[in-house]
Amino acid sequence: MNPLYILISLILLSLSCNDIPKKEVLPNIIWLMAEDISLDLGCYGMKGAKTPTLDNMAKNGWKFNNCYVTNPICSPSRSAMMTGTHQRRVNAHHHRSNRKIKMSEDYKPFTYWLKKAGYTCILGHQGVRGKGRKIDVNFKHNAIGKWDGKENFGLFDKFDSFEIQDTPFFMQVELNVTHRGDWWNKIREESEHPTNPDSVELPPYLADDPKIRLDWAKYLDQVSYMDTEVSMILQGLQDKGVLDNTVIIFIGDNGRSNIKGKGYLYEPGIHVPLIIKWPKGMKSAEIKNDLVSSTDIAATILELAKIEVPEYMTGKSFLNSSHKREEVFATRDLWDEIDEKSQAIVTKKWKYIRNDMPEVPHDAKQAYLEFYRPALHIMRSLKEQNKLDEYQAAFFRNAKFKEELYNLQNDKYELFNLATDPKYKMVIESLRQKLELYDNKMQPVVNTYDPVYPIAVDLLKWVKKEKPKQHKLMLEGVEIGFSRLLKEYQNSDH
Repeated sequence: MNPLYILISLILLSLSCNDIPKKEVLPNIIWLMAEDISLDLGCYGMKGAKTPTLDNMAKNGWKFNNCYVTNPICSPSRSAMMTGTHQRRVNAHHHRSNRKIKMSEDYKPFTYWLKKAGYTCILGHQGVRGKGRKIDVNFKHNAIGKWDGKENFGLFDKFDSFEIQDTPFFMQVELNVTHRGDWWNKIREESEHPTNPDSVELPPYLADDPKIRLDWAKYLDQVSYMDTEVSMILQGLQDKGVLDNTVIIFIGDNGRSNIKGKGYLYEPGIHVPLIIKWPKGMKSAEIKNDLVSSTDIAATILELAKIEVPEYMTGKSFLNSSHKREEVFATRDLWDEIDEKSQAIVTKKWKYIRNDMPEVPHDAKQAYLEFYRPALHIMRSLKEQNKLDEYQAAFFRNAKFKEELYNLQNDKYELFNLATDPKYKMVIESLRQKLELYDNKMQPVVNTYDPVYPIAVDLLKWVKKEKPKQHKLMLEGVEIGFSRLLKEYQNSDH
């Protein structure tokens, strides 16, 4: 064959190969969602927290200082994150409600878009406590399967693990050890370095009592355990050779389960950690002071996957240069048997809370919380003895303020309500108007109301009647075992 012909053929072949567009390698994405955790990591300054893995992620990735969930209770907050849309807009704002009701076809879980774009969506991880498969959203859904919103309601493709053919993959893993549970004592007992109750730093709205200190220390033991789970997940990615092309997002689903935390619109209830570990060489380390809503995570994930963010999402990708969030709108509605309607506007400096049902006190004697809030029982007792200061006693008022205004830069514990101070008249009027706009904008597209009956109500009555010694321990600040007692109650002749 003519050598010149061979040379020309090779040149033409080379040119044609260069004309073929190279397929873009999309990143894998893992969303780690820790339950019931406020800014309680070492990298956020929590005294006594042992979180080297997450601290290192924060040091070398993006650490967000101003991330807020849109509801301080698990299922409404998760509903917002799963849809990228404020929970009230999709009628998912009442806890454990509408589980048999189809979500409006105008809205979809963000995993629908990921699957459509070729991502394998995976739920859970065999190595974490409880397998990490919790979903807990307030619309009709199945864990695994297709989604069309009509006959099929599957959110994920498979459980727990990925193979090379699954790439690119999205994985959501629930880290539930930080949720209140009967395992807390066991986790502490098995810890090589349990937190010293004398070394913790309590916020000023909590009484400095030995049992409250011990409860706080137990919580930090769970946080430490959770950090080791994150380390294990990272090591597994490294072992499989995919760590360098995987985005890892860590966030809390709502704040810590304690006074002013989970269930309340105060900072411990809605201000959560957000840390992102980027693939090798993708982004440089940054401390981000931008205001971020938890609904922004879904939009950001879609942008990472090169998917156009749907217009219905109230969340916006914070990778987009146009992301300039001035405020976050958060709400608190039904939680078990306690009906509520409180709303908040949060900016970097201010928080405005409007309580539309002020007659419902903060300490509403909610049955479930009776089992899981030792500090609540201790402080009730101290209040009866007039041993609480004014900031600690404020939680036990017979009614809430109609309006609350806090300067978050000067008053991070939200001790001083400025709502009636004439010096802040212009501030509160501006925030009132913003809240009114959000209140109107986020009205539910439908108004179906189908809540789940809270079994804790019946369980508490049974414990008072059939287990008086156990109930006495509860009132003394001892967690007597909700899950164990529930099984006993369900097996009894009640």
